[in-house]
Amino acid sequence: MSKAVVFDVGRVLFHWQLRNLFEKIIPDEAELDWFLSHVVTEQWHFRHDQGATLAQMLPARIEQFPDQALRIAAYAARFSETCDIPVAGVHELARRLNASGTPLYCLTNYGDELFAQFRATQPIFDLFEDIIVSGAEKVAKPEARIYEIVEERSGRSGADLFFTDDNRANIEAAEKRGWDAHLFTDASALEQQLASSGLL
Repeated sequence: MSKAVVFDVGRVLFHWQLRNLFEKIIPDEAELDWFLSHVVTEQWHFRHDQGATLAQMLPARIEQFPDQALRIAAYAARFSETCDIPVAGVHELARRLNASGTPLYCLTNYGDELFAQFRATQPIFDLFEDIIVSGAEKVAKPEARIYEIVEERSGRSGADLFFTDDNRANIEAAEKRGWDAHLFTDASALEQQLASSGLL
């Protein structure tokens, strides 16, 4: 069985920052910093990655910050704008791997509802045999269960899975399962790691 390559999405395939959206809505830098530190924070957003629905999250947040209601609504309506800039060179690597017959998978911490919006706008995902989305599975990296799901759905385990992710904890969790795991920094380093693993 051929070795498969598993990509993270945010900060590997696409630049992801909540700021990418909200700097378009909040021009004042100090106000923007406050909003991202207190209202739509990465910690609050992670609840969606873990499986909480937007219907559970948004009304409670709007009740807590009623004067920020329109901006909180924009989080749901325009979330794809937080993650729509490709990381230089990485899509080309995915295309090269696909052209050579290497099976490709994604393993992403992403809310199920928001990923459905994003997936529809990005044809690069057509290259992937399967996309494991934490919000759909209701378990997020670095929990062991989501790595087990990749193994089950890909029919591979251990060194038959090459994995790249920008988060060290996520890489360490994969390494514990014997995956060929590499901390992502940029496309050039990833290309070298893929070549060292016999994939390019």
